[in-house]
Amino acid sequence: MRRAGCALSWVLLLTVAACTAAPPGPPPPTATSSATGSSTGPAPTASATSSPSPSPSPSPARPTTPPEPPNPVSIAALAQKKYDGRDLELGRTLGDFGSYTRYLVTYRGDGLTISGVMNVPDGKGPFPVLVLNHGYIDPDAYFPGQGMPREQDHLARQGYVVLHTDYRNHAGSDSDDDVDHELRLPYAVDTINAVKAVKASKLPFLDGDRVGWLGRSMGGNVTLTALVAQPGLVDAAVVYASTSSLAADNWRQFYRDSADRRQVNRRIDRTYGLPEDSPAFWRAASPRPYFDRVTEPLLVHHGTEDDTCPISWSRATVAALQKEGKDVTLRTYRGEGHTFEGQWQTSIERTTRFFDEHLD
Repeated sequence: MRRAGCALSWVLLLTVAACTAAPPGPPPPTATSSATGSSTGPAPTASATSSPSPSPSPSPARPTTPPEPPNPVSIAALAQKKYDGRDLELGRTLGDFGSYTRYLVTYRGDGLTISGVMNVPDGKGPFPVLVLNHGYIDPDAYFPGQGMPREQDHLARQGYVVLHTDYRNHAGSDSDDDVDHELRLPYAVDTINAVKAVKASKLPFLDGDRVGWLGRSMGGNVTLTALVAQPGLVDAAVVYASTSSLAADNWRQFYRDSADRRQVNRRIDRTYGLPEDSPAFWRAASPRPYFDRVTEPLLVHHGTEDDTCPISWSRATVAALQKEGKDVTLRTYRGEGHTFEGQWQTSIERTTRFFDEHLD
């Protein structure tokens, strides 16, 4: 009887075990946590020929927001701009002046044709090139090559090709109705493209590896703007009686009280705000905050009695450049006004020596 009871107990135990055992099948999936809490599929059965389990795919990187482009009316925009100056062509001969010949010229850039005048020294060449940036002259009265006639003549006689660019809206250049609204920054585009056109030219008398800028009054600011927008493009620069390197100074001096500019002033006010309302915009449109970008030596001339562009502007410009450790020299002329009369010869001889040294 005891034997029969034991046998029955074993039968019952086997029956219970059979009822509670899991049915045969694939092994359960291995849970692998992820950023989303999901799991991988069933784990492969290990064998001599099995491949390792693939690593879980990394979570996709969060998309980065691209930086906003700079205001198109700014030094930052000029620094990012692609310049395409090209197709420098000689036009009609304006005359033989003994040691040089004077030509009308055109070049292309920024979708425009820009006119100018070029003095080419006699001789074989190639000659170093100076691109001249003139001061403000009413575009309606302007004629080709107007501005800095003394500098054009003297420097050509010293063996420099002198390219006096007319800027857009002047003489034979194409028109651009937005120049004043854009604080005349497009003039810097025109002189940068003038240098690019010189460097791209096949004219045999041009030495595109020796190029300098010279600017006067408004053209001084054009030169400063070009220097910060395209550092390394030229070898040296000279400015005479320059306007301020802060755009707000120039607006207050030349725009604010001008009856001729009331309409453009209203447009500037609507678009950007005036200097008192939008100081950040006006600084961003000025070369001075970007003087750390300048790489060329610079010579600055200014008369102490200049009542158009006060000498304090050049002193502040030079001080800001010196603070950045730049190679800059200020020459002041006691008693001289904006146009330089009695001491002009001294100034141009200093200019010639400066270019001789740095464009050698």
